Amino acid sequence: MEPIREKRHRLADEVYRGSVKVCFTMCIRGRVPFFVDENIFKTFELFLLNKLAAFKCEAFIYLFMPDHLHAIISGTHKDSDIKKCVDRFKQASGFWLKQNTKGVKWQKDYYDHIIRNEEDLRNQINYILMNPVKANLIDHWKGYPFKGSTVLELADFV
Repeated sequence: MEPIREKRHRLADEVYRGSVKVCFTMCIRGRVPFFVDENIFKTFELFLLNKLAAFKCEAFIYLFMPDHLHAIISGTHKDSDIKKCVDRFKQASGFWLKQNTKGVKWQKDYYDHIIRNEEDLRNQINYILMNPVKANLIDHWKGYPFKGSTVLELADFV
């Protein structure tokens, strides 16, 4: 098996501060299917929601695929720090993984995309919602259980 190349950040930390919207993909090392159980989802959702609140952020969407997490996160205040929010989420949940699993870890970094406009936001949300359909996990995204938002009513999203 070919080793997975981990992404390194190219952007300065300041880019992630304030009300910017950023789309993230965070992978489990080795793409191990881990997020396949409601209790695991609820545990990691709670880690995410706690860090969002702590760093003055909100999630337009978060969706846990079996081996990775997609999230669009935005700051709600000029002091919001989205990168720190994501880093602390991975740190806290990574510690939980170390204490409660054998060999399951987050990949070192993550992929991100700065969202520039409303069309890009809609396209990214649509891509994320369709991810479990494209992976043949479910027939329609509305039935996928491992998702949420602190901003949108996803059931109404078209």
